[in-house]
Amino acid sequence: MAILNLGTYPPKQCGIATFSMDLRQSLLVNGEKVNIMAISDSAYNYNYPPEVVFNLQQDSQPDYVQAATFANSNKDIDLVIIQHEYGIFGGTDGAYVLDFTRVLRKPYLLITHTVLPKPTRQQKLILNKLGRKAAAVACMTGKSSCLLSDLYGIAPDNLNVIPHGVPEFKKKPADKLKKQFNLTGRQVISTFGLIGPGKGLELGIKAIKNVVKDYPEVCYLILGQTHPMLKKTEGESYRHMLEEMVQSLGLQNHVKFVNKYLSDTELGEYLYLTDIYLSPYPDKNQAVSGTMAFAIGCGRAIVSTSYAYAVENLTGGRGLLAKNPDPEEMAVLIKNILANPGLKSELQKKALELGGTWTWPCIGRHYHDLFDQIRGPEVRREVQQVKYGGL
Repeated sequence: MAILNLGTYPPKQCGIATFSMDLRQSLLVNGEKVNIMAISDSAYNYNYPPEVVFNLQQDSQPDYVQAATFANSNKDIDLVIIQHEYGIFGGTDGAYVLDFTRVLRKPYLLITHTVLPKPTRQQKLILNKLGRKAAAVACMTGKSSCLLSDLYGIAPDNLNVIPHGVPEFKKKPADKLKKQFNLTGRQVISTFGLIGPGKGLELGIKAIKNVVKDYPEVCYLILGQTHPMLKKTEGESYRHMLEEMVQSLGLQNHVKFVNKYLSDTELGEYLYLTDIYLSPYPDKNQAVSGTMAFAIGCGRAIVSTSYAYAVENLTGGRGLLAKNPDPEEMAVLIKNILANPGLKSELQKKALELGGTWTWPCIGRHYHDLFDQIRGPEVRREVQQVKYGGL
């Protein structure tokens, strides 16, 4: 099956771009042919790899019509994948994607990355229109599936829950990795991802202030560079604010910034030397977190705020949840793990039991099976319900 994926793509640095690349690679292994229709922004010029066959500008409405026309005219394209995140498309709430689907004559799979529980009228309308025309809709959690059905009016038998994929990180001994990164003797807590407001890093830093009173060997790693789009508009003001907070709290020896975009190899090394992964999102409606998925995939002991994705995936002893985005409450949970090696081991074991089913080869097979449901003698838009367990 020849597939065309519409979404952002590396070298653009964002979660959707990484997802598109990882999904493509997992589908190639399963025998699919996948090319990319990349969404670019005017702030940067991207040197795309050969698999990118069409480049459309995010804020150019005519580009969406031209992109759909390109897909229609290419007889080798059997199916289009639309990676949906409101912010990557042009127009109010990403409305330009509707121009694409209005002209498109090929069946498409809609992969939803953000399913808001309290959308604006416009946001709800966009996702409703996209979902109703799709050959199938994929989401990453059971909660998102319920919202898509009950709130956005998408037919339940067209919904498919497929977890967020994670790389097959090469496991290495934590003691050797700590020596490699000059962290020998430290209890390492980490948070990773593109840095910007809304990630709750202020909460994490304040929690560490409470932890080091009892555990002075703790080191908190904030891994990742500032989001490129934020850096373009506001520079490093947010990171500088965090650095000033670290200084004012006297945490210079306990909080370290690794200011770079990490490769999968580097990220795997940092995760495997991590004793506790901290996910301090303040927004309880956060539907999906790729960074949380990676931590689960590596079988880390996790402390998190109670946002939607964390609540669904950390229940059953796979992590510890703070009821509120409160630094003191998070500090208590962190100290519980530091004081109890048995608890840490149990959390790691249970997280890995789930995360081991989320590697990209496994997720690629799920999508491959879904394509088998979509494809047929006439590649009909009507599809049967596909159910995936393990959540």
